[in-house]
Amino acid sequence: MSLQIVPISLAEANAFVAEHHRHHAPVVGHKFSIAAARYYAPEVDDPVICGVAIVGRPVARGNDDGWTLEVNRCCTDGTRNACSMLYRAAWRAVSAMGYRRLITYTLPAEGGASLRGAGWRLIGERGGGNWNTPARPRIDTDATLRGQKLLWEVS
Repeated sequence: MSLQIVPISLAEANAFVAEHHRHHAPVVGHKFSIAAARYYAPEVDDPVICGVAIVGRPVARGNDDGWTLEVNRCCTDGTRNACSMLYRAAWRAVSAMGYRRLITYTLPAEGGASLRGAGWRLIGERGGGNWNTPARPRIDTDATLRGQKLLWEVS
């Protein structure tokens, strides 16, 4: 059994996120999505998807400079090394497309071992606010997602 990177549609990636992600819902759009798949017998079996990465434009408009993309969701079923493999493959794809920087955010409680293993570096804490304001009312942020996030990048 070996892991391979395979293409996946946004609908399929979002279905995987809806089933497996601990605290995020599926995304609305993307530039591209990739999956980590296991083949038990490649000549016979269809791949078994064990993780997905959804890459799109940065959510924070200050990062949307035309040269940066963001891993908006990275989600696995716990398969060893799948997360690092997805982060590395996302960077290879993004850099091949001419982008200069790829970013993502994690919660402080998430260790970041997969990101470090894939060659990413921690930039620091960001955000922490709520997107709901009197001038622009929005549904309040879920309690588990409030507070500072950690910004990571590879370039």
